[in-house]
Amino acid sequence: MSEDPVAEQESTRHRLSPARVLDLDPLLDDPQTRIVVCCGSGGVGKTTTAAALGLRAAERGRKVVVLTIDPARRLAQSMGIDSLDNTPRRVKDVDGAGELHAMMLDMKRTFDEIVEAHADPERAATILSNPFYQSLSAGFAGTQEYMAMEKLGQLRARDEWDLIVVDTPPSRSALDFLDAPKRLGSFLDGRLIRLLTAPAKLGGRAGMKFLNVGMSMMTGTLGKLLGGQLLKDVQTFVAAMDTTFGGFRTRADATYKLLQAPGTAFLVVAAPERDALREAAYFVERLAAEEMPLAGLVLNRVHGSGAARLSAERALAAAENLVEPRIVDQDGGKAGFRNSPDLYGSSESSASAPVESSPSEPGSPGPDQEDQGVERLTAGLLRLHAERMQLLSREQRTRDRFTARHPEVAVAEVAALPGDVHDLAGLRDIGDRLAANRPELP
Repeated sequence: MSEDPVAEQESTRHRLSPARVLDLDPLLDDPQTRIVVCCGSGGVGKTTTAAALGLRAAERGRKVVVLTIDPARRLAQSMGIDSLDNTPRRVKDVDGAGELHAMMLDMKRTFDEIVEAHADPERAATILSNPFYQSLSAGFAGTQEYMAMEKLGQLRARDEWDLIVVDTPPSRSALDFLDAPKRLGSFLDGRLIRLLTAPAKLGGRAGMKFLNVGMSMMTGTLGKLLGGQLLKDVQTFVAAMDTTFGGFRTRADATYKLLQAPGTAFLVVAAPERDALREAAYFVERLAAEEMPLAGLVLNRVHGSGAARLSAERALAAAENLVEPRIVDQDGGKAGFRNSPDLYGSSESSASAPVESSPSEPGSPGPDQEDQGVERLTAGLLRLHAERMQLLSREQRTRDRFTARHPEVAVAEVAALPGDVHDLAGLRDIGDRLAANRPELP
């Protein structure tokens, strides 16, 4: 039997539970690993994780590009770049033989590049100036996710980098990230678009006759719902695009297969909170259903304590013992002032109670007041420690529920840091913690 069962229980509670440990260095070092996708719900540290992994891989000798879709633009600040755009920019002050490049997805610019690559200059100008296209490229549902995958496909096709790290859009559901590219591709290659494009393909009076006879009811209804000008913009858009956007679904399918390939690794990023880990569990299940290669779970912002053997219960009991009146460990002459049940807490009695004279300077606190101040401070620190231990216990229970449900998922933990990461040193520290699986604070 243990000599200190409470300490043993606390130590066991805050050790890594029996889940597989995610070892990231072999993954980053493997030349067969060409794409790492960081996915998860918003606000769990995907961008920071992606940047830290990219920096670590570069400093271990690989040529890396990090593609982020983070609207807060923290990545540029962390990497010392004034601004990020749709063009990869090299990051300075990277140690080692590798290279690190970073870029931020410009959704509309990526869409424009597709137009310019698949249309002659005159037709491209017509499409780019079309109001319907401008709305579609700027905010159509699923456009951001599709363009992220389109840009990933472009980067991979260039074969310029050893490793591409992708920070996915902050979708609330895995369905958005995995399905939106297909939805947009299906829309642009779908039956409605083909139907609207048909009159332009027929050309001349035949096209107008087809439009007037075969589509009069549909266009009339759409005109009432959308407005005549919008419908005209749509028809002009599809007439100009013709075969320009042919193959959207084909490209989406090709990128989807790229995500399923052995050279791709998915990392689900979460925080040790109930909602975040519930979302992470859904990501894990969906990735498995889609046969996507899952590397493991990165658990960010895990709290630790350097005094884990002192339980919350014992800390609270000690705090109460300090502030409650006691009859032990009192010096003569102070017991009546501090501990008498008749005098304690009574202003009148306190005023008339004999107080031992102090040799301290006039106006300065006496020894008794100093002792009380130290005790109050100590009690406050003990209560803070109790709150921290209760937080640790909640996080561990939440994490244990996830690992019990998904014991096959390897886990790496990163400590909750006191502030935001704002430079390469901070990213390097996170990379070290990820690789060493050190959630505890230094």
